[in-house]
Amino acid sequence: MATDNGKVDTRDILVLGAGQLGMAVLRALAPRIRAAGNSITCLVAPQMLNNPSEQEKANLEELRSLGVTVISLDLSADEDSLAEAFRPYRTVVNCTGFVAGPGTQLRITRAVIKAGVRRYFPWQFGVDYDIVGRGSGQPVFDEQYEVRQLLRSQDAVEWVIVSTGMFTSFLFEPSFDVVNLDRGTIHGLGSWDTKVTVTTPEDVGRLTTEILLSEPRIANEVVFVAGDTISYGHLAEVVERVTGRTFEKTEWTLDKLRADLAEAPSDVMVRYRAAFALGDGMWWDKSGTFNERRRIKVTDVEGYLRARLGH
Repeated sequence: MATDNGKVDTRDILVLGAGQLGMAVLRALAPRIRAAGNSITCLVAPQMLNNPSEQEKANLEELRSLGVTVISLDLSADEDSLAEAFRPYRTVVNCTGFVAGPGTQLRITRAVIKAGVRRYFPWQFGVDYDIVGRGSGQPVFDEQYEVRQLLRSQDAVEWVIVSTGMFTSFLFEPSFDVVNLDRGTIHGLGSWDTKVTVTTPEDVGRLTTEILLSEPRIANEVVFVAGDTISYGHLAEVVERVTGRTFEKTEWTLDKLRADLAEAPSDVMVRYRAAFALGDGMWWDKSGTFNERRRIKVTDVEGYLRARLGH
């Protein structure tokens, strides 16, 4: 992948995962790679090929139509087995999440380095883990920080981190309980002034493709993108304006959320709410992002909500 002239080598690309993020990346990336006369491969869990759900069947059919080769491997496999699977590829784009439990991302990253992959896009499609650091109350965040430290400690593999914030739809996920459209409630995490950066998976797919193919080649860098950076107070204003409804609005302070976490330390959503109430590391100014610098149109929260509601 690395060449002296800053060019991007589009041969032998492997995308890990065909879930929401993986499919978004493949929809944007595969046509560009195929147009360049090169192949692209997606690695999925064995059960997706052996016993696919209806959604997985649809995804597999779409991948075939995109000309993507599909292979399978259990990502809970040992590091050597993963390295053996990754060895034929020059670029690996990791869209898997923590499907195989804690330690997954560190194990995959070590396997990528062992395999001699030339360029790696780790599964870091989230917040600014450099600012969050360790001890946020989110074990997942701690591991993501350690992945960054591991990548920076070596020079065999070029890496590119794409920081996207949370998926825009997560703000409206009932179990996360920030905006509940059915119940008509909005909760401000930390304070109404606390901000969060969000991006839709479709935009993550398009922007990751542009970053991957950008020349001169981007290497060993954290690239920030954003569909929107919004305070919880402004979010409430947008939701009420777009829906034409008045919502019950409650501020959930950091003290309250930490108390919730103390009572239910293993509750994933309680952990997420406490983390996203921190502010620091959960947002960045949209004006400095890759998409703003390249003038790439993206979907903001208002645009997402209008499309969701059919407005």
